[in-house]
Amino acid sequence: MSDLKLRLANSVKDAMRAKASERLSTLRFLQAAIKQREVDERKELSDAEVVAIIEKQVKQRKESIAAFEQAGRTETAAQETAEMAVLKEFLPQAASEADVAAAIDAALAEVQAQGVTGAPAMGKVMAILKQALAGRADMSALSALVKAKLG
Repeated sequence: MSDLKLRLANSVKDAMRAKASERLSTLRFLQAAIKQREVDERKELSDAEVVAIIEKQVKQRKESIAAFEQAGRTETAAQETAEMAVLKEFLPQAASEADVAAAIDAALAEVQAQGVTGAPAMGKVMAILKQALAGRADMSALSALVKAKLG
């Protein structure tokens, strides 16, 4: 069992002991998503694959929060925010602005050394950044930064 899945299982047990029902339901939902993917792919997921699932769940929560706030459903938005906070506990430590800037510069240099420019460069740079900063940075924010640098 991967370290992340073990941490998740222990957190579920802790939430059960503490009778933290909201936290427990979020953790169980995440476990179910991981298990579903393992069943679908017929393999044990690595930590990186689990992080990708968590990132997807966080992204869904962000979108839901925006929709609920726009509709004036603040109570539901607050619940989604709480769920998102629980999910973020299992993501790697966020990259600092300096780390992000250095990763972008390194990726741009690597792509330019390959002689790729324009729109194809954007895709190649984002592929490099996705590997380097998986789970540690918001990919949509990174995309905006790269687009600005590419001009």
